[in-house]
Amino acid sequence: MKKKYLIFALSCVFSLSMYAQDVTVSGTVSDQNGPLPGVSVVVEGTTNGVATDFDGNYSLPNVPSDGTLIFSYIGYLTQSVSVNASSTINVTMDEDLEQLEEVVVVGYGTQSRAEVTGAIVTVGSDELSVLPITSAEQALQGRAAGVSIINSGSPGTAPVVRIRGLGTMNNNDPLYVIDGVIAGGLGDLNPSDIESITILKDASTTAIYGSLGSNGVIMVTTKKGNRSGKTTVTIDAYTGLQYTDERFDILNTQQYLQYANDGWGVVPTSPLSASGNDTDFQEALFQTGIMQKVDFAISGGSESSNYRFSAGYLDQEGAIIETGFERFSFRANSNFTVGKFNFGETLAVSFNKQNPERNLGDRSLLEHAIKTPPYLTVYNENNLGGFQGPSNGLDGQDAENPIRVQTLGSQVNKSSSIIGSLFGEFEILKGLKFKSQVGLEYRNFNNNTFRPSYNDDSEGATHSSSFAAITKNSGLRKSILLTNSLNYSTSFNDIHNLEVLVLAEKQETRDDILNTNSENPITDEQDQVSNTASFLQSTTNEYNRIGYLGRVNYNYDQKYLFAASLRRDASSRFGSNNRWGTFPSVALGWIIAKEGFLEDSFFNTLKLRGSWGITGNDRIGDYQYSATLSSDFFYPLGDGTLATGTTPDGLANPDLKWEETTMKNIGLDFALFDRKITGAIEYYNNTSDDLLMNRPLPPTLGINAGFVAENVGSVETSGFELNLGYSDYEGDFTWSANLNLGTSTNEVKSLGANESLSGGSFEDQDISRIEVGEPLFFFYGLVTDGIYQSQGEVDAILDQDLEDDGTTLVEAGDIKFIDRNGDRQINADDRVKIGNPYPDLTYSLNLSANYKSWDVNMFISGVSGVDVYNTNIYDLEGMPRLFNSGTAVLNRWTGPGTSNKVPRADGAPQNYNSISDRFVEDGSYTRLKNITLGYTLKNTAVDKYFSKFRIYISGQNLLTLTDYSGLDPEIGNPLTNDGNARQYELGIDRGNYPQPKSFLLGLQLSF
Repeated sequence: MKKKYLIFALSCVFSLSMYAQDVTVSGTVSDQNGPLPGVSVVVEGTTNGVATDFDGNYSLPNVPSDGTLIFSYIGYLTQSVSVNASSTINVTMDEDLEQLEEVVVVGYGTQSRAEVTGAIVTVGSDELSVLPITSAEQALQGRAAGVSIINSGSPGTAPVVRIRGLGTMNNNDPLYVIDGVIAGGLGDLNPSDIESITILKDASTTAIYGSLGSNGVIMVTTKKGNRSGKTTVTIDAYTGLQYTDERFDILNTQQYLQYANDGWGVVPTSPLSASGNDTDFQEALFQTGIMQKVDFAISGGSESSNYRFSAGYLDQEGAIIETGFERFSFRANSNFTVGKFNFGETLAVSFNKQNPERNLGDRSLLEHAIKTPPYLTVYNENNLGGFQGPSNGLDGQDAENPIRVQTLGSQVNKSSSIIGSLFGEFEILKGLKFKSQVGLEYRNFNNNTFRPSYNDDSEGATHSSSFAAITKNSGLRKSILLTNSLNYSTSFNDIHNLEVLVLAEKQETRDDILNTNSENPITDEQDQVSNTASFLQSTTNEYNRIGYLGRVNYNYDQKYLFAASLRRDASSRFGSNNRWGTFPSVALGWIIAKEGFLEDSFFNTLKLRGSWGITGNDRIGDYQYSATLSSDFFYPLGDGTLATGTTPDGLANPDLKWEETTMKNIGLDFALFDRKITGAIEYYNNTSDDLLMNRPLPPTLGINAGFVAENVGSVETSGFELNLGYSDYEGDFTWSANLNLGTSTNEVKSLGANESLSGGSFEDQDISRIEVGEPLFFFYGLVTDGIYQSQGEVDAILDQDLEDDGTTLVEAGDIKFIDRNGDRQINADDRVKIGNPYPDLTYSLNLSANYKSWDVNMFISGVSGVDVYNTNIYDLEGMPRLFNSGTAVLNRWTGPGTSNKVPRADGAPQNYNSISDRFVEDGSYTRLKNITLGYTLKNTAVDKYFSKFRIYISGQNLLTLTDYSGLDPEIGNPLTNDGNARQYELGIDRGNYPQPKSFLLGLQLSF
């Protein structure tokens, strides 16, 4: 009997030992997009573990058959799987949406998304990757409420970016920060290198940048390698074409000759006028351009380091002939950890070449194209230069041949840049870290223009040059930024969470610019400057800034939030009396969703937050506080001769100080129903004071500039913002929608002693104006009321003197303007507000869907309540003298009742030289900005070689709904990159380069 019990006991022990023996478990870990490399697979309660390889595979020996495996990966929910003696376990990881949203980049660090108290918007790489874009700014259009992006169709031209409207009559450009380095813009940055873009919009987030944050901050974080131990190679390429099919409806040769004869009494006698030639100069000007882009990156790392190296090439031909942009970009990012010491670098090198639109005679190419008579040919080999133009005596007009303007000779703008940083961070004590970073921005440019001699008509051309003209401009910027900081983070009693940051920062910037031009009357074969009719000028500007920052972030039980900061900055741009500025901010937040009464509700997130603070602006130009000198000044002597000398150019003002903006913001963030519905509502009010303006000085003071810079202006800007999103990530078919809305209104509160300031101008008259009680740069002019149909109607309204021929200046057929003050005269006293160039509302809708291997993205953006001053109407319908015109002039006024819109030809000067609402149009539009259809190969033979294999087709700007009569209602300004000058061109269409439509075929690979 005992033997039986012994045999039974031994059998049980043997069975248990057999059951509990170790096994080797292998399998594949993936997510909905495919295999996941670098996933941690660990036996629960032990250190026995491995990471999945590049293909998501793992093999783990010595696993107890009754054990549990823990699968974990950043951004995904951790999973526990019982082994149950299985040798194969495959796992599909689910994204942790809360964790994905947990950390966001803020100024000088990161912060938990849930604990953010300011107005911050983040655009991730997944959102950027669906747009085949050429510049990072383009990717922001419509992606964040309150951020306005105005693009130009000209390749290589930076978009105009505005955050929460206009706050100053000076530079409204935001601050750009790339990996902690302050940069002049994002034009040199390859969008494929961007991990995320964070936009800081309110004082609690921007005040930490003190003197630089008043216009908002755009922070870019570039991609880094992972620490999975595997090397990843990615290739992203596309090719396609772009074009514009929008044209102005202008007169053909037969219509032009009839118009010249009937309207002006001119019969062109040039042989070409009877040749039957009919040239469409718009068609000759536009082309179908080719676009191509290739990006290559390799990344990887280990437990103690990571790296990413990339190279990119972009070649974009413009929709206008001989315009284009080419960019070579290289980037290297690396990080290393040795014990408590973390250090690394970022380095980006870019080489750019732009062939811009050329302008002669202060006219755009499009203006030349719609004015040139259609009977002229484009080319004439018998003329010097090989082009044909009008003869003033025969043709009665002087438009230039736009093809000659754009193609004769060359204009090439080249630039290169180096932006990088070195940093080191050491953990002194637990939670206490010291970080030091040095950043460098190094840029140079060389803009060269060569125009050989030409003569557009052998019979006495209107346009000719007997010499070659050479212009060479070059410049160099060197900016060094040194930042040292101490950061302390701690938690105690599990409910008190504290972070303290103290920081010191110094920036030194030097700009050296050289401008030269000369003529060569001997040969067209040399494009070098000489002493013949030469001009030489060089300029050096130095800028220094030093700042100190203290910041505290505190939350109680992750429900009640508090943040405060104080920054002190000194800038070399201000006088000795006010060099330092102080910029405080404070913010509060309440995470209502964590209160007991909402624990079981459908709210995943419900957070109320508010902030107040003061930010500064010192981007006003250098040395304005000082009495600079002007050379080459001519002094009249008693004998009537002139002596060359030097004079004070401006009046010194040692009290010149910071422009300051007081920002107030209140917001509500929410997420409902397992985060399927998310959103944010914001209200902001910004008041900018001490704005820099020029006060006119009496001539008796003898100051050459005629003005002194003073801090006297004030502007208030306010608005609402709404972000609303829906996401459905369940099943084979998933989709999401995101809607952004933003309003912005501004009002000038003070101009000091100035009654008004002038903005943009046209035909020697001001188009826009700055005035107390009105928005910045509003259009200012006369109001039309149809056309005078009879002389009696004219005489009943106006008092006029008779001309020498017995007629009056204004007659029947001329435009009728409203006499606002009833003095029976039409003059500047009758001008009023006739439009606002800044939109009341910006909006966008982003739609994305996935079905198995298919993905589609549709992006719609638009603006509402915006006006455009369309100077093209002056060219098409103004009829100042004989030019080619729009077909509308065929229906001009020729007698009573014939037209109440288009005046008579050769009429009163007021018909064309008066700034009026005749040229103002509604610029509202809705645009299909992008649509992309992609297909990712899965479960095929390519899976053996590629972790991602996606092909896509994409179209941009395919459909625009608008009532605007111009070629493009989105009025980008290609004339200047100067932040101050761009303000004055807001909403003025001078024949601007229209945005093209494009079709692209792309490929994305990872292996």
